[in-house]
Amino acid sequence: MNPYPTILAAVLPVFGIIACGFAVRRLEWLTEEADASLLRVTIQLLVPCLVLDSALGNPALGQWRNLVWAPLTGFVTVALGMAVAAAARRLHGLRESAAVRTFTVTVGIYNYGYVPIPLAVLLFDKATTGVLFLFMVGVETALWTLGVLGLAARGTGRIDWRRLLNAPLVAIVVALLLNSVQGQAWIPVPVRTALHWLGQCAIPTALLLIGAVVADHLGRFRSAAGWRVMGTAVVLRLGVLPALFLLLARLLPGTPELQRVLVLEAAMPAAVFPIVMARQYGGDVATALQVVLSTSVVSLVTMPLWIRAGLAWIGGGAEF
Repeated sequence: MNPYPTILAAVLPVFGIIACGFAVRRLEWLTEEADASLLRVTIQLLVPCLVLDSALGNPALGQWRNLVWAPLTGFVTVALGMAVAAAARRLHGLRESAAVRTFTVTVGIYNYGYVPIPLAVLLFDKATTGVLFLFMVGVETALWTLGVLGLAARGTGRIDWRRLLNAPLVAIVVALLLNSVQGQAWIPVPVRTALHWLGQCAIPTALLLIGAVVADHLGRFRSAAGWRVMGTAVVLRLGVLPALFLLLARLLPGTPELQRVLVLEAAMPAAVFPIVMARQYGGDVATALQVVLSTSVVSLVTMPLWIRAGLAWIGGGAEF
């Protein structure tokens, strides 16, 4: 059976909901004033519920290889991405320090959560989704350490360690503790049902917000003609780095679940959040927009191709 239609069917709803977010912003059904509260509800309530729903009783989270290698690999992949982007300085042609720093960080940080999560749910089992959340812990750590230090001008990068202690991370710790004592059996069925329902709201809500952010910044993207920057970003983020990620998936002593997570993450475009970080930490917002939007558009084509190739590479395509 050809796996491409299955993968494409999983990818298209993700971009469809992002397009809906774009539309509702343009129609002013979702205002900028609502973003902060909606984002807070998503991060502080909906995503933790999704974590608990996926992680409670998940046997994959009891394997030490997942507990150690998943977050470590998440951190390493961001560091690898930033190193590759920094090495390509001569290719993108940027000269201003803020723009160079922003390019390095934005190419290095991929869309590690809101797009891979629905793909993991649609393509794989709960074990893979649970390992994905462990992987995200490492990426989040890299985001708020390497990302902040990389964006800020020399001597001005202050790491806000409180960012590392967030509701999704607390949910992961709670799930691991409960799993260690079989505590998931103590949770009443109505509570588990509520967790499941709330968790199912996390993905579409987050994707709507991504679409709204793209709508906000599209005008600035058009005014910044940086084809060389965008071309370099696409080649690195959607060409070079996916190949390196798949090599890691084959070489690292991880579980099949971690290999699948690496395949998904390999196919991802640049993350949207560095646009916000660039504004806060002295980066160049226009450069971040060029990288994010160009890689996001091209990933519509490359994402299914990389996922298909990656699953064949690790020997995980048979289930399709």
